[in-house]
Amino acid sequence: MSIQDPQGTLTTIIDHNIATVTFGHPASNSFPRSLLDALTQELQNLSEDSNVSVILLQSTGSKAFCAGASFDELLAVENEEQGFHFFSGFANLLNAMRSCSKIIVGRVQGKAVGGGVGIIAACDYVFATENSAVKLSEIAIGIGPFVIEPAVSRKIGKTAMTEMTLAPDQWKTAQWAQQKGLYAEVLNDIDKLDDAVVLFSKKLASYHPEALYEMKKVIWEGTENWETLLYERAKITGKLVLSDFTRAALNQFKK
Repeated sequence: MSIQDPQGTLTTIIDHNIATVTFGHPASNSFPRSLLDALTQELQNLSEDSNVSVILLQSTGSKAFCAGASFDELLAVENEEQGFHFFSGFANLLNAMRSCSKIIVGRVQGKAVGGGVGIIAACDYVFATENSAVKLSEIAIGIGPFVIEPAVSRKIGKTAMTEMTLAPDQWKTAQWAQQKGLYAEVLNDIDKLDDAVVLFSKKLASYHPEALYEMKKVIWEGTENWETLLYERAKITGKLVLSDFTRAALNQFKK
């Protein structure tokens, strides 16, 4: 699969039972709703593909991994229904990652903010570089990381999630993220990152597919309520994004 669009790019290459899925967007690999939908659908398709044992999820470029939600689309939201529609895109994606029958390996080459942190948290095993700092900036713009919170808290715990959320201006280092459990391994640079990702993915793909599938179910036990919880959270965010505070904050961030 390959999608090239002003709203973002999505490419999938399948080789030796490893599906490498690459997303990209000119604005620091942020996500408009159309790109969220495309990635969600692709993960659902790969979940059913018998030629795939492992999914490697990565973004384009050598800088930011993902800047989260598209500010342009957030500013375009005019009512609660539109707000819910946009944020339910992240709910759909996280649920697709959770319910995917394949192990998802994350390759994080740079910084991640907001929804990008949620996507990292929803991967099953993540490699990162020393430049892969993370931040939850939502409170600073009048909303909150409500949709992604279950994924982030599941990985790093409520205390660390709270620390990130209530200090929205502070970057947490890759080493901090590894200590908290968001990253499994942190490498010095992108070359070493790629070497580690390739080696790990190949080993993983050599294991019994059914064993990997059963392990995936074990890893995600207890998250069945996300089918309703994440959409309840999307309603909260969709309402808050309409506030004058958020409008002013978003416009300030865009300057």
